[in-house]
Amino acid sequence: MGALLDSFASAFDVLPAPDAAGLGDARRGALDAALADGLPHARAERWKYTSLRALERRTFAPSPATPVHYDAALLAAIPAPRLVFVNGRFDAPASDTAGLPDGVQLQALSAVLATGDAREANFLARRYERSDEVFPRINAALADEGAVLRVGDGVRAERPVHLVCIGTAAPADQAWHLRHFIELRAGSSLTVVEHVLGDGAHQHLANAVAHVHVAAGATLTHARLQAESAGATLLARTDAVLAREANYVRLDLELGAGLSRHELNVALHGASSRLHANGVLLGDGKRHVDTRLDIDHVGRDSACELTWRGLGAGRSRVVFHGGILIREGADGTNAQLSNKNLLLSEGAEIDSQPVLEIHADEVQAAHGATVGQLDTTALFYLRSRGVPVDQARALLTAAFCRETLGVLEDAALRESLAAHLDAALARVQPEAA
Repeated sequence: MGALLDSFASAFDVLPAPDAAGLGDARRGALDAALADGLPHARAERWKYTSLRALERRTFAPSPATPVHYDAALLAAIPAPRLVFVNGRFDAPASDTAGLPDGVQLQALSAVLATGDAREANFLARRYERSDEVFPRINAALADEGAVLRVGDGVRAERPVHLVCIGTAAPADQAWHLRHFIELRAGSSLTVVEHVLGDGAHQHLANAVAHVHVAAGATLTHARLQAESAGATLLARTDAVLAREANYVRLDLELGAGLSRHELNVALHGASSRLHANGVLLGDGKRHVDTRLDIDHVGRDSACELTWRGLGAGRSRVVFHGGILIREGADGTNAQLSNKNLLLSEGAEIDSQPVLEIHADEVQAAHGATVGQLDTTALFYLRSRGVPVDQARALLTAAFCRETLGVLEDAALRESLAAHLDAALARVQPEAA
């Protein structure tokens, strides 16, 4: 079975309340399925470019409920309302729900489970049928913390809600499994910002699943900043469902961790639903960054616009899968994907896999992926005007990535995330031409 799955099975045995909210059978079934199928290997198409062999041999202890110390300065620029999780545990003193408008409910999952109301936690009972969905299955078995965010009909929240997940050093390598649920009801609007941050060196594993439901006519803006410690392992999945005329705007900045994988699955079920999702994948050092998009057009006249940028430096590996499925009956779909990548060193590797599958009529679709180096003409132009070569490379690289930030209308949020992006880019050292 392997050391990793053994440690997860042991963690299940010490769950404090596995039957809370009537989830006992569902949790046990998810664990049994994960243990029976094991970890996916290279023969699994969805994991072809991301090896789990080294991870399979590691063990992780469950994250204890006792408070741990971390640098409070990490929260200085993150205003309320916010929920804070440290090594997978809810930090109530650091959390602050002030400023939530009427009609917006924000709770820690542990508080929801404590009520014992099965209806409020039924998203935890979701089944995962594919054998390669081992980490969502493990999450279904072990998750007892996360954020539950519900926005009522017609509520338009002005202030962003911040979900902060911090990994910090501990005596032993730990694993935690967060489950988030975000629901916007008809005609509502909200901005959610996820901050996945590291405090000092550690080699923990975080396994997170987020469910996103955007009802008819609702608009969700969702930004995710991933800036974990260089030794961390992050396995994340977002499953979003859009109803009629729903609008989902998303930005992902993958800037940290040693091994990170994010699966973004969006189902545009409703007619005239819209998805605009941009992202930056930053590979430097020996980092492995894997992002997989699976966009499913079901309703008529739906649209997606996807702009993703990848950087490979050092001996890193960047993996991008951009899959778009236009189903029969999804006539009038407009699907646009642009994935451009820069190789900044000879030792880096970038794998880009655009996939477009069309089963409908009267659609517009464009799929583009490129891997190249910095524009020598632009570099020459800057150098001819007295810009030092290193500064010229930095300017061109920053401009290449900053294009994605335009998806956000909130100028303050956009500039805050741009500062994190610029700080991450500053550690990248392109090889001389």
